[in-house]
Amino acid sequence: MRVAVGALALVLGLSSAALAADKVSFGTNWKAQAEHGGFYQALASGIYAKHGLDVTIRQGGPQVNHSQLLAAGRIDFNMGGNLFNSLNYPAQKIPVVTVAAMFQKDPQVLISHPGVGNDSLASLKGKTIFVSGDGRASFWLWLKQKYGYADEQIKPYTFNPAPFLADKNSSQQGYATSEPYSIEKAGVKPVVHLLADNGFETYSTLIETTARMIAEKPDLVQRFVDASILGWQSYITGDPAPANALIKKDNPEMTDELIAYSIKTMKAMGIVDSGESKVNGIGAMDEARWKRFAEFAISVGVYPKDLDWKAAFTTRFVNKKVGLTK
Repeated sequence: MRVAVGALALVLGLSSAALAADKVSFGTNWKAQAEHGGFYQALASGIYAKHGLDVTIRQGGPQVNHSQLLAAGRIDFNMGGNLFNSLNYPAQKIPVVTVAAMFQKDPQVLISHPGVGNDSLASLKGKTIFVSGDGRASFWLWLKQKYGYADEQIKPYTFNPAPFLADKNSSQQGYATSEPYSIEKAGVKPVVHLLADNGFETYSTLIETTARMIAEKPDLVQRFVDASILGWQSYITGDPAPANALIKKDNPEMTDELIAYSIKTMKAMGIVDSGESKVNGIGAMDEARWKRFAEFAISVGVYPKDLDWKAAFTTRFVNKKVGLTK
């Protein structure tokens, strides 16, 4: 006699998810931190398991390139940084697709000293700014276009705040959720300019997967996206302790104080839940916003005019109001 899996699960007292958990690997963009908290929350609190997923989170780091591993089929999902990263895939004819944007705002900031007149992005024109190589190839292009910044302003940023602290008229790049914390610990209450609040429209903390995964296992992609959304909702609005414990286990250098600062900042600045996510749920994406960003990136010469930017993403798995109360 043939028995359906669902019926067998009821007889045995098991959930169908428990019987059919799909093994999934997800690569982050750096070592475990609060900025990855929603994914860790989904794992630690059983949200992934409830969606029939057995998820392994693989930490990123300086010697890890999860984008390459995703493209090669070595991992199932990857955490993308911003839309420049996403548009690189169609530019290089790589069939990787962004399926969700966990951060509505990129946490990228410029940080200045207080009391010296550097209280707006416009006021930094012509002044020393410490910027990394990656920064020069991404957000710096937008700053040049909008505010008339010049490459001559740049001094190399080596992820050490000492040069910035030594020069009160300088500014430096950073992430809203981390560098301002370390600068405050050094005795300076910085002026923080969130680029997103000044028109830098990239999404951040993206979920990427391959076109093949979407074609062959769309239900798995949907479950991973939905569970990640609920993980982020729980991390931002509920008790983040389960995720924080896993974060510190994966990254023993992470402190409770920095985690708390990062969560507080994400909430205050609306990094995860603002704008489109208020209407369509966390992870929301808008094609018009993608188009504007692609047109900007093309206009500054990052990509050719015939870039197939629509191949970089799909809204098929988001904008479903997952987690929103009715």
